[in-house]
Amino acid sequence: MQTLDYRQEPHGVYFLIDNKSFYASCECVERGYNPLKVPLVVMSETDNTNGGLVLATSPEAKKLYHLQANVSRQRDLPNDPQLVVVPPRMNLYIKRNLQINAIFNRFVADCDLLPYSIDESILDLTHSWHLFGDSPRAVAKRIQHTIRHELGLYTTVGIGDNPVQAKLALDLYAKHTPDLIGEIHYDTVPQLIWSVQDLTSVWSIGHRTANRLNRLGIYNMNDLAHANPYLLKQQLGLIGMQLFAVAWGIDRSQVSEQTGPKEASLGNSQVLPRDYTQPKEIETVIKEVGEQVASRLRHHHQLTSTVSLSVGFAYAASPTDGRAGWTQAVRIDPTDRDPVLTQTLLRLFRQHWDGQAIRNLAVYASKLSPKQGQQLSLFTGVEQQVKADRIALVVDHVRARFGFTKLVYTSSLLPGGTAIRRASLVGGHNGGNAYE
Repeated sequence: MQTLDYRQEPHGVYFLIDNKSFYASCECVERGYNPLKVPLVVMSETDNTNGGLVLATSPEAKKLYHLQANVSRQRDLPNDPQLVVVPPRMNLYIKRNLQINAIFNRFVADCDLLPYSIDESILDLTHSWHLFGDSPRAVAKRIQHTIRHELGLYTTVGIGDNPVQAKLALDLYAKHTPDLIGEIHYDTVPQLIWSVQDLTSVWSIGHRTANRLNRLGIYNMNDLAHANPYLLKQQLGLIGMQLFAVAWGIDRSQVSEQTGPKEASLGNSQVLPRDYTQPKEIETVIKEVGEQVASRLRHHHQLTSTVSLSVGFAYAASPTDGRAGWTQAVRIDPTDRDPVLTQTLLRLFRQHWDGQAIRNLAVYASKLSPKQGQQLSLFTGVEQQVKADRIALVVDHVRARFGFTKLVYTSSLLPGGTAIRRASLVGGHNGGNAYE
């Protein structure tokens, strides 16, 4: 059997900690319920076409009614008075996330803590675990107890010799054990990773990737671990080598060496409250999003020379068109001005939209450069350009000080406008009151 020499690989103590059914658990605790025993779902706002979307379910709701987060909709809810349905409160979840990571900081230094998402964090306890327990597993239990005692929330912990082992231990085993802890180490890779039959249950392998692996004769993790790595690279590129490493439980990344994106960009996106089919309504939202991106550019003292517009079709339009949407980008002279960005975006929309119903819009500004002066146009008077820049900065200042809705363009009052409603949202959902 093919083997690899693990002696040269990094050996540490890593935890990947997940807050079990985070949004739903926060809502349960706020209402005095046990998060593991009460059927509760967090439901987004109802729209005019498909009904609200289930954003999160408690374990009991998932077990009793087979509801799935970000898949099930309002129409899928059972007519059961025991089921608790609540709106999202993103401010509450952000507050709890900060409190949880503050607890993690009692066990690791800042450089050894990486918030992976709003409900998952990676901890490198290689140099500190022995300060808090007789074994890494004992430390994991202590962290679980601390969060449960102080915040009422349950956490699952994956333990590994590196981050990928901790992630696989979390996803494959911790979530299904009585103590909510799972472990994978180099010496248990054959038993705990190669035994996995469903490729899509493994982090980083989606259905499309699994289908590509199937075409290479790879149907489970044992097949992947013993595939020809050169063939994987030839057929799948870099992702093939990464998947081969995952199958062997190899990960050489360091939490303390956090990397950022190769190329900076700024953008905003939104899911529309309903299917948009009228050009004027769609263009109203495009202008709103473009103005938000321009404001962010000014806030960060950046200019953009490439702007892109992404349009996502409504569910009913996708099968008919054969596409889920489209993305178009164009180079422009470096700018942070609202009119330049919005007119460019509208031109892209008018050139490429064929009348499909739209449900998602996104605007991104890339190829950024520091704003070290004002770029003047030969076709507009200098005083007029300077005045326009000053007005934009005043608008930004008023909104920053008094709130976005204190000063809005009249176009946002037109049918289809979403800027005013979205001003109260956090992460695209109702912010709520973290102290309710």
